[in-house]
Amino acid sequence: MGSFEELVGRLEEFAAAREWGQFHTPKNLAMAVAGEVGELVAELQWLRGEEIAKGLADGRLRERLADEAADVLLYLARLCSVCGIDLVAAGHAKIDRNQSRYPVELARGNARKHTELAGPEGG
Repeated sequence: MGSFEELVGRLEEFAAAREWGQFHTPKNLAMAVAGEVGELVAELQWLRGEEIAKGLADGRLRERLADEAADVLLYLARLCSVCGIDLVAAGHAKIDRNQSRYPVELARGNARKHTELAGPEGG
């Protein structure tokens, strides 16, 4: 295993060796992310909770989910690389923003949107 930066570097080398940069525009990569998310969702669509649990327990579903999740990760990493976005830094910044948007005392145990919470930036 390696770091996220090593993964991104390996992905960039992979794409460069195949001269795929010409196809890896932000629009195309965003569309690829959306397509792969659809494939990830399709693995779970129509399954009942017990079917998911069984598929995870025997490993077959986990394998398919891992493969589709990896596709999402790789296309998202490539999109961010092409756009000059530090995805890890962006993730930390988003969590920081969400900490003020979803204060623990107002958000614990519910799934309401921040605009529905009474707080500094909500309701």
